[in-house]
Amino acid sequence: MLTNSYHVIRRPIITEKGLGVKETQHTVVFEVAPAATKTQIKEAVQKIFKVKVDSVRTAQYFGKFRRRGKSEGYRRDWKKAYVKLAAGEKMIEYSESL
Repeated sequence: MLTNSYHVIRRPIITEKGLGVKETQHTVVFEVAPAATKTQIKEAVQKIFKVKVDSVRTAQYFGKFRRRGKSEGYRRDWKKAYVKLAAGEKMIEYSESL
């Protein structure tokens, strides 16, 4: 069981798609721990960023097969969370330096 909020949320996803969703749907995107539940993700975001969360959607991604020279293997599996903020909440700013 994940108890620390910083173990639940690993990093923000700063991609073109992630920033587009942020602007149009008032939603932020994070990479989260694969074992994290929607409730744990919601509580972690509310605790870390001091905002109210409306809903959480998650997506599982399985590691892709990759080769480098003679060696081969798989990337790690990971989980993405789309966190929709409640109406009237200030948007989380994490991409100031882009």
